[in-house]
Amino acid sequence: MNRRMILYMPLQILRATALLMLLPAAVSIYYREPCVWSFLICSGGALLLSIPAAKLVKPYTKEIYAKDGFVIVALSWILLSALGALPFTISGEIPSYVDAFFETVSGFTTTGASILTHVESMSRGLLFWRSFTHFLGGMGVIVFVMAITNLSDRPIHIMRAEMPGPIVGKLVPKAKQTAKILYLIYIVLTLTEIALLKIGGMSLFEATVHAFGTAGTGGFGIRSDSIAGYTPFAQWVITVFMMVFGVNFNLYYLILIRNFKTALKSRELWVYCGIFGGSTLLVTLNVLRMFPSFGTALRHAAFQVSSIMTTTGFVTTDYDRWPQLSKTVLLLLMFIGACAGSTAGGLKVSRVIILGKTIHREVTRMLHPRSVRVIRFEGKKLEEAVIHNTAVYFVLYFICVMAGFFLLSIEPLDLESCFTAVVACFNNIGPAFGAAGPASNYAVFSPFSKLVLSAAMLLGRLEIFPLILAFSPTTWMKK
Repeated sequence: MNRRMILYMPLQILRATALLMLLPAAVSIYYREPCVWSFLICSGGALLLSIPAAKLVKPYTKEIYAKDGFVIVALSWILLSALGALPFTISGEIPSYVDAFFETVSGFTTTGASILTHVESMSRGLLFWRSFTHFLGGMGVIVFVMAITNLSDRPIHIMRAEMPGPIVGKLVPKAKQTAKILYLIYIVLTLTEIALLKIGGMSLFEATVHAFGTAGTGGFGIRSDSIAGYTPFAQWVITVFMMVFGVNFNLYYLILIRNFKTALKSRELWVYCGIFGGSTLLVTLNVLRMFPSFGTALRHAAFQVSSIMTTTGFVTTDYDRWPQLSKTVLLLLMFIGACAGSTAGGLKVSRVIILGKTIHREVTRMLHPRSVRVIRFEGKKLEEAVIHNTAVYFVLYFICVMAGFFLLSIEPLDLESCFTAVVACFNNIGPAFGAAGPASNYAVFSPFSKLVLSAAMLLGRLEIFPLILAFSPTTWMKK
C-alpha cells in the first residue's frame, strides 16, 4: 500500500479543484457579482494549503495498486466536496455549511437534489459553479486530472474506481490516453448541445449551465420550474442529449474509429433503447388525458423517462401528479439507470442483463445439475469474478438503500417521501416523490438526514466499494 501516494493524490486533486474555481470567479467578474471573493478566497486558501502539504508527503514512487486506487478516489471526492461547498457558505447565499455540503455533493455526484427554494435569487457565478460541478463529476474529476497530468504510473486503477459499471477497460493501451479520448468526446458532445440550445432560444449562459447538467446527467436548473419554462425545441434537445450521455462512451469511440458493426451490436445499447421506447409509449398512453394533444403528452413522457432513466433529474412537469402506473414506471427506472461507462447512475443496464443471465443459469442448473452454461455479455465470455462482483454489488446496493431508508425514518414525513428520497439520492437522480418531488426540494429534511443523503449520493456515484474500503480498518492495517 503506497500511503504517501494515497495522501499525495487527493492534495493534487484539491489543487486542481482550486484552479478550476477560477472559472466561476471569471463569470462572477463578468456579471459584477460580489461572490467573486468567495471563489478567490477558497481557491487561494486551498492552493496555499495543498501545495506545501503535497511537497511534505511527496511519494518515493508513483506506483499504486488496486486497493490504493479505491481509497484515493473516496478521499478525493470527500475532500473536493468539502472544498466546493465553501463558496456557497462564504458568500452567504447558503449560510448553513451542511446545506452547502449537500448541494455540492449533489453537484459532483451529478444527483441534482437541491435544498434551494428560490434558485433564481442566486448569483450567476454560484449558479455556474453548481452546474460546473455536474460537468466535472460526470466523467470523473480524477479522470479529468489524469488526462492532463502524470500523477500515477498505474492510472487504470483510478479509472476502475471512479468510472461506473461492472467492467472498466482501456480503449487504447495507455489509460491516460483513454482518459483524454473520453474527455474529448465528452466536451464535443457538450459543445454541440450548447449550440443547439442557443438555437432553441436560450442565452449563452442558460445553454451552458443546462448543457453541463445534461452532460453530467446531473439536473441542476437555474429556474424553480427546471426546464418547464423553455421552448418545446429546447426540451426535445435536452431529451435527446440526456439519452446520448446515458450511452456507454466506448461505443462513441468505436464509431469514431468507424467500427460501426461492433458498436451497433451492443446488447446493452439495444436493451437501453428498448426500455426507453417501451416506457415512453406506456407513460404517454397513461397520461394522454392530462395533456391537450398526443404530441404534448409524448414530449413530457419522453423527457421524464429520459431524465429519470439517465438519472439526470430535469423536469418539465410535476410527474408526482401523474397516474399510479406512470409513477411506478418512473420508480422502476430509478433503479435500472442507463448504460455502464456513461455519466449516469443507477444499477446500470449491463448489471441488470448480467443478473438476468445469472438467474437464468442458476435456474437451468437446478433443472439440469450436470449442465455447464457459460454467461456471455457483448459477445465475450464473462469471468466468474465479474459475475460474483455483480451479485455482491446488487446485495450491497439494497443493503445501503435500506440502511439509508431506516436512518431517514426519524423524519416526520410519509413513507413514500423518505424511501424515494433515498432511492433518488443513491441512484443520483435528484427529484423523488412526495415531499422531495419535482415541485419541492430537500430543504424539508433535517441536517442529519441531509448528511445521510449526502453519504448515499457518494456511495451511489462511487458504487459503494471505494468508500467501504477507505473507511475499513483492515485497509489501513500493516501486514
